[in-house]
Amino acid sequence: MMGAAPRMSTADGLARDAFERYFNRPPRWIASAPGRVNLIGEYTDYNGGFVLPMAIEARTAIAAAPNESERIVLHSLALGETTTIDLSEPLTPEIRGRWTNYFRGVVAGFLEASIKPQGFDAVIRSDVPLGSGLSSSAALETSAATLLEAVTGVTLEPLQKVLLCQNAEHTFAGVPCGIMDPYISSQGRAGYAMLLDCRSNVPSWLALDDPAVTVMVINTNIKHQLSKSTYAMRRKACEEAARMLDVTTLREASMELLERHSGAMEEQALHCARHVIGEIARTERAAACIRRGDWAEFGQLLDASHDSLKEDFQVSCAELDAVVAAARGIGLAGGVYGARLTGGGFGGCVVALIESAKRTEIERAIASAYLRATGIKATIFVSRPAGGASVIEV
Repeated sequence: MMGAAPRMSTADGLARDAFERYFNRPPRWIASAPGRVNLIGEYTDYNGGFVLPMAIEARTAIAAAPNESERIVLHSLALGETTTIDLSEPLTPEIRGRWTNYFRGVVAGFLEASIKPQGFDAVIRSDVPLGSGLSSSAALETSAATLLEAVTGVTLEPLQKVLLCQNAEHTFAGVPCGIMDPYISSQGRAGYAMLLDCRSNVPSWLALDDPAVTVMVINTNIKHQLSKSTYAMRRKACEEAARMLDVTTLREASMELLERHSGAMEEQALHCARHVIGEIARTERAAACIRRGDWAEFGQLLDASHDSLKEDFQVSCAELDAVVAAARGIGLAGGVYGARLTGGGFGGCVVALIESAKRTEIERAIASAYLRATGIKATIFVSRPAGGASVIEV
């Protein structure tokens, strides 16, 4: 592979050290991939629309070394659990909700492509908060796929790798996710947000490097299990709406078309379609705002997105709304351009665009207001757009 060798991240170094402690030898490979925050474009990816995520600096790293067997021995530091994957037997999902399914699904994808790895020992170490809407699952799947590329010596085509990770989440984790999460985790670029056309699967890269503004992420610390949420129900409603409107996906629909058919549509399908059609338009406008540095309008689009997710798509919750209310209470005069829930909803995180110079005051004010409103301490961090998956040979 040409170009400079990837730098070792904090997660990489901690995974390396943990592997040495757990297996009493150094690793050969360290693969890692980032979580992501979706700036805008929620529930639009499986509707053929646009999404606008960026990779974050938090990563999931896997340190590994061959073990001269037909087994993968995998240890999770976060959970203190060890699992074994027998490569000589067909792979099937374990009990729904098990973290091992994400890794098993990726291994199964390689085996189905007739790419069989040798056995290895591995340790997983992640900085990406679980169940927070920052795509810890895609970070694990993508780091696993990147590790398997190194182990097998086979480099997948970029889109092939993304689709393999998406399929692992569908078939092994039971979550019918779109393509956004594995795409940005795999292909993210430092300093850039990605406008992804989910109909053509073609990305456009937007420089997000203005030092005057910062992306802030506020974790409500209310966790959700997405496979047990109403994600699948909302997706079905979108598909039903597209059928009623006689379009392939809601990307082809318009508000005018929706209005003409609204009287014949079931209420949930109508509301879901209204959110998606509006969100696709908001995402395209947000991309234009980034290109010209119009942060005030960008913030207005974030606010409108949250309102739509709350009222039409109905995936917000009291804790998310409390954070957004705190951000709006600070407002533009206090350095907050806008805020919205990000990810699947029902808990997790809010993303806000803020003035960099006012970060400390904003963080303090949001944390205080959220604690007063809910009795829960938020976890708040900022991130610049980070690079995608990488692997280091030790």
